[in-house]
Amino acid sequence: MALMHCQIDSKILDLEMSVQVILPDHIEKCHKRLPALYLLHGLSGNYSSWTRKTSIERYASKYQLAVVMPEVHRSFYTDMANGYRYWTFLSEELPKMMEYYFPLSTKREDRFVAGLSMGGYGAMKWALSYPEQFSHAASLSGALDLFYEYKQNGNTPEMEEILPELENIFGNLDQFKGSSNDLFTLMTRAKTRNLLPELFVLCGTEDFLYQEHLNFICELKEQGIQAEIFEEAGEHTWDFWDRNIQKVLAWLPIEEWEE
Repeated sequence: MALMHCQIDSKILDLEMSVQVILPDHIEKCHKRLPALYLLHGLSGNYSSWTRKTSIERYASKYQLAVVMPEVHRSFYTDMANGYRYWTFLSEELPKMMEYYFPLSTKREDRFVAGLSMGGYGAMKWALSYPEQFSHAASLSGALDLFYEYKQNGNTPEMEEILPELENIFGNLDQFKGSSNDLFTLMTRAKTRNLLPELFVLCGTEDFLYQEHLNFICELKEQGIQAEIFEEAGEHTWDFWDRNIQKVLAWLPIEEWEE
């Protein structure tokens, strides 16, 4: 495998942004541009978290697949109410740059997105906002129902601590439901267009985001949307994500290298 550490000049953000890219060995054996998995980090992570804390490079080496891991800081993959336009960078600028610099396919059937925690939210948001761009999307321990957390836990010390940050990102949280940042609303819009990616949703039963996982699944079922749904014993840990990113890779419609 080749692991590329990239510093790219984002015109949208007016910042130099970090991206890691995994490319498989034996590219010369692949007679088409590579499928690409955009793999998103969590709130306290960064672009290097997946490679430092899991064996994603080794797991991906079995497949004819590129893995793109961008940096978005603590933005929740959003054009912030008071801050930078990370969503526009991610959804518009980044893919064009990656497909220019690397031999990545531009076809919907070859584009996938996955992430953990905040990145699980980002993966679902990206795929449901632009279902014409992605054929498959996966969430591991995703923060999938932020409105629930705000309404249910607004008075807890933990929520009070993070509330100013969420308002800085999303603006008035009373206006979150029904907005373009609300996954349930995006789900309805994608279904209306009759264009939905294949979905993979997994969470540990001891995870503090487990109720958000259940709420998201309930909404999928209410809207009649099919998804691969998994849960197992586990917490919000890298051991859990290291184990389950292997399941995501096995689920994707990608070819293994022949010896």
